[in-house]
Amino acid sequence: MTQTAILIAAPGQLHPTLAEALRSAWGGAPLRWLAPGEAAEFDLPEVPGNAGDVWRDLQGQGIDLAVVPAENRRKRLLLADMDSTMIGQECIDELADEAGVGAEVSAITARAMNGELDFEGALLARVALLQGLPEGILAEVLERRITLMPGGPALVATMKAHGAHAALVSGGFTAFAGPIAARLGFNESRANVLLAENGALAGDVARPILGREAKVAALEELVARLGIAEADVLAVGDGANDLGMLTRAGMGVALHAKPAVQAEARLKVNHGDLTALLYLQGYEKEAFAA
Repeated sequence: MTQTAILIAAPGQLHPTLAEALRSAWGGAPLRWLAPGEAAEFDLPEVPGNAGDVWRDLQGQGIDLAVVPAENRRKRLLLADMDSTMIGQECIDELADEAGVGAEVSAITARAMNGELDFEGALLARVALLQGLPEGILAEVLERRITLMPGGPALVATMKAHGAHAALVSGGFTAFAGPIAARLGFNESRANVLLAENGALAGDVARPILGREAKVAALEELVARLGIAEADVLAVGDGANDLGMLTRAGMGVALHAKPAVQAEARLKVNHGDLTALLYLQGYEKEAFAA
């Protein structure tokens, strides 16, 4: 099966000489530039045996490398994590900072996202530390502390412009996922519900908790509803609770991910932003919708 090798770097950091040297070494077809100095690709008959070694070498030069099947690259469903994926923060860490328990919660978050702790137990332990925080702080944190990850608007807008469905599936909270999904143009969003009593956070979340298995269930449900195959799905995330959907999707991308996630994910983006997911699908920069 014909494969396509894609090289992606920060703007201006992908030198034509390097891209041409790899194409020549692998005996690939002529080089195609998706964005000058940023992204290039070429076809080849099979996945090279030294692809892993070349990937590691290029990482040291600030360049991401992916080799994907040449067919069916443009996906029909975007399934995205939120925290540290579509936004630059972990919402629960930002809330914890407001509550004065930031260091304790951040430590639990890091271990959970790296797969060292059970996601559900870790979530409940962190949320319990937020008990008593005024409910109004949710909107304040969203306004003051939460920023979009670079490339996110272009990713969602471009895929939707070509007929894809976009779903935000987060182990975080609806108070953030709803507004973020609306801002980015997602068709729908799913997340956990923080419980409140008398205007203050109750230190608990509604059941069932949306974690790793719920993200896989969302993939299965959406594929069935849209009448597409799992091969038509692009999933992106950074934490251990994303691995289920990343491994099931036709194109599962670990974005600036935790070590445990990178160890299992086949496609990894560490230097590009979210527009790298458009390059992986063969979109040229000039075709981006936003």
